[in-house]
Amino acid sequence: MHPALQTAAATGVGSLPHRDADEAAEFSLRFAPELPFAPTLPRRSPAEGMIAQALVGLNGVSVGPNGAITLDVARLDPEAPVATDLGHDAFGGLRAFLRAASGRHGPIKWQFTGPITLGLTLANAGAPPELAFAVAGHAVRSHVGALRAAIAAELPGCPQLVVLDEPMAEEMSSRWFPLATDEAIDLLSGALAPLEAVGPDAPATGVHCCAAPDWSSLIAAGPMVLSVPTRPLVVSIAGHISRFLRAGGWVIWGAIPTDGPLIDAPRMLFSHLTTVHEGLVQRGVDREQLLSQAMYSPACGLALHSDVVAERVFALLGELVSIAGSRRSPADIRPRNRTTPPA
Repeated sequence: MHPALQTAAATGVGSLPHRDADEAAEFSLRFAPELPFAPTLPRRSPAEGMIAQALVGLNGVSVGPNGAITLDVARLDPEAPVATDLGHDAFGGLRAFLRAASGRHGPIKWQFTGPITLGLTLANAGAPPELAFAVAGHAVRSHVGALRAAIAAELPGCPQLVVLDEPMAEEMSSRWFPLATDEAIDLLSGALAPLEAVGPDAPATGVHCCAAPDWSSLIAAGPMVLSVPTRPLVVSIAGHISRFLRAGGWVIWGAIPTDGPLIDAPRMLFSHLTTVHEGLVQRGVDREQLLSQAMYSPACGLALHSDVVAERVFALLGELVSIAGSRRSPADIRPRNRTTPPA
């Protein structure tokens, strides 16, 4: 088992609403002590938006203060060097996290935009699709390789879980998506592969999507971890989940919905998680693997919520992790504050 994978650990998806980077880093380490995550902070700076961050250092691309993308297509080059400047405003949250986690000995998680989403964004901004995806694949490989090395140098005692965020992967099944499915799988696999080929300290790799993509295609790209919102639709891919777990894969279950008003009811949230899990078991997923190869998070990032809501989301997540880890029933839930690391 990869040392970054922790049974029943709580973690985050990436973005937080904080405007103070040091407060965000402290929040992550306090609320997700088993697997803290490097936060991105688009409210602190638009440069920390997931697309803006991924475009740092690309020839022919500029991002305005409001996040608008301007392309000089003639300068786009899929072979040009990509500079990953950790001093750039786009990495303020990461810098604060590295400071706060200094001296830590334990796993950490960080997230970066995936090449399917970045390529589709460039194509929508006016780049020819073939060029857009070639540039995106090269940019993501360059950035995640540089970030992995920089994080390893700053936090040598911290095994890494690196998750590529693909919110636009749902578009792969649409008729107008500009790549064939196998080409999209190869693009994503090509971004994951360099991370897994850096020796015994290679990170664990994952893919996150808040939408409803063709999960079989994302699994085919070869991640160790899937970050999946806990929705009833997941039961329909029980066969894929079963094979993924049998092959040693892990799932981060997005157990706290983030796309509407907060459901501030631990019993209801845990009941929903249990219902989805029972549906998977009834369709052949091994119950022991489902529980032992599982971590938990909010369904998506929290940048659009308030600091207060983010704190409550993670308090609820702590309740669910406690229950799931001990395999108790919903009736056994008792209020518990998970704002401090367990003894």
